Order: sequence, then structure tokens, then C-alpha cells
Amino acid sequence: MGQLNNKKTLKEIRKTLRNSPTPAESDLWQQLKGRQLKGKKFRRQHSFGDFILDFYCPEARLAIELDGAPHYTEEGRLSDRERDAILESYGIKVLRFSNSKLEEELMSVLKVIESYLEN
Repeated sequence: MGQLNNKKTLKEIRKTLRNSPTPAESDLWQQLKGRQLKGKKFRRQHSFGDFILDFYCPEARLAIELDGAPHYTEEGRLSDRERDAILESYGIKVLRFSNSKLEEELMSVLKVIESYLEN
């Protein structure tokens, strides 16, 4: 796979994604930035291999993905399963939440993330 973290070829895409977050991404980033959650540093729109992760905590090897409608098609679910399996083969745990779950239950999503970080 060559360089795994933040490939230069994906730099402009990462920048575009950081500059145009979904409302759910903005809400979660407000809670993760500045080591607010368990003192862990999170990055947003971090690439690993050919994948761009919504949020990534290198110390915990944790990726957090926020999923909108395209993820709930058969093709989207299959793609996500394949992607998660590849990431997990590199020791990266993937936690997925729907955009609507995050928007409706932000505190419960944060508790799930905190629980993972504690273990």
C-alpha cells in the first residue's frame, strides 16, 4: 500500500472535506477537537491508505465514521464492510454512527466513543 497516512495525492480532497463538513461532522468535531474527549487527540479527514476517515485518533487507533444515506444502500453497506475489514487488518477499530443518530443523541454517541477509549 506504500505510504499509509495522509497520502499527498489525497491532500486536496481532505482539505475540501474539512472545509465543507456535514452538520453532524461539525457537531462531533466540536466535542473531539482540542483533546476534549479523554485527553485524546483526534484528526478530521485523515487518510489511511486510499481511505479518508471522518475522524481518527492515532493513539487509540480508532476511526469514527459518520454515515449518511449512501451508506445504507446494499452497495454502500458492502463497501463499508470491506473498508472496515481492511482498516481492522491494520489494527484500526472503526466505530460507525448514522448522521441522524449523532444529531439526535450526541451524548450517547460520545459515551460509546469514551467507552472504547477507556478500554
